[in-house]
Amino acid sequence: MKLKKNIILVLMYLLLTACSMPGLGANTDTQIVIASGNTSERQILSHIVSEMVKEYTDLKVTIINNLGSTTLIHTSMKEGDVNLSGGMYTGTSITGELGLEPIMEPQEALKVSQGEYLKRFNRIWYDSYGFSNTYAFMVTKEFAAEHNITKVSELEQFKDSLKVGVDSSWLQRPGDGYEGFKEKYNYEFPNIYPMEIALVYSAIDNNEMDVVLGYSTDGRINSYGLQILEDDRQLFPPYDCSPVASAEIVEKHPEIDVILKVLAGKISSEQMQYMNKRSDEDLIEPQVVAKEFLEENNYFKDEVKL
Repeated sequence: MKLKKNIILVLMYLLLTACSMPGLGANTDTQIVIASGNTSERQILSHIVSEMVKEYTDLKVTIINNLGSTTLIHTSMKEGDVNLSGGMYTGTSITGELGLEPIMEPQEALKVSQGEYLKRFNRIWYDSYGFSNTYAFMVTKEFAAEHNITKVSELEQFKDSLKVGVDSSWLQRPGDGYEGFKEKYNYEFPNIYPMEIALVYSAIDNNEMDVVLGYSTDGRINSYGLQILEDDRQLFPPYDCSPVASAEIVEKHPEIDVILKVLAGKISSEQMQYMNKRSDEDLIEPQVVAKEFLEENNYFKDEVKL
């Protein structure tokens, strides 16, 4: 079964690379080729890295957008089509391409990701930007105040009457999916509705759902007045986000190492929420959002020592 899954993933990658995806085919020996993604978050982060590289070096930078999953980004790096990823998440990669059991302690998860990526793939997994984008249960602030709840475990007393909207893939997700939820929290929701994760925010905003499962750095959390409930029984592992670069490109251009190290700890969850909102809600291009962030921080000129 695992072999069949791997064959399907490789075929998906080959199909994508056979299409005219901008950036594929760039020379990764002489250029910085950044794997982005199909989310605003990954695109913003990739542009932050790109703009920093262009600010401090003469290197040519290309961004490949719309690589729709961590697996495709990993495969594109493995095939040598890219040499840097703007954003990789510990929780996703540990149970994904690394094939390990979930690790709940954030620093341990980061350490394992860094060690295994270097050992297995000869890639450098940098320290986190400063935020974690994990699954999170949310309610409106009015609902939380009315029912005096701040934690996921406290939903149990209302479970029979709640309408709960969740990401469709989460229902079958191993480990921290719905089965894992029932084991950790020892209750289930009678009225649970699978949907695309992009739709859960409008569903709760329109009073179609009482509780939704979304992403903790989504810009719509603030826009729609939502409150994240504490995962008090630690269902979800940490999903701290970091840039990843091939060791070859860092060795060839050590200034990349300096730049990526400077970005560690520079983006809080609140800042990432805001930048995602600028892109998703205000419809500002990710590159413009990235430039705004860097201009506000003066491109971290006091810290970049080349």
